Amino acid sequence: RRTPAPAWLPTAKGEEGDFCLRSSDCAAGLCCARHFWSKICKPVLREGQVCTRHRRKGTHGLEIFQRCQCAEGLACRLQREHGPADASRLHTCQRH
Repeated sequence: RRTPAPAWLPTAKGEEGDFCLRSSDCAAGLCCARHFWSKICKPVLREGQVCTRHRRKGTHGLEIFQRCQCAEGLACRLQREHGPADASRLHTCQRH
């Protein structure tokens, strides 16, 4: 016999902006990420969008405004600039 889900837990997948506990609570194309002190469904990042590259494992949990990961087939890489090598530290989702 299964225990029913708590009343506050939605039965349908969350849409953008809905509260969540984990990414599986969100609809396709969304992930569950921190927004202030709660977590909401946010869109998975598309090509060209700014992403967060974490230098050390575990630092993702320290952010107040987390971003989702890049969509499948994309990687978070240093943006290519036409100028000095250190001109920009911006990372964007790019094709492998």
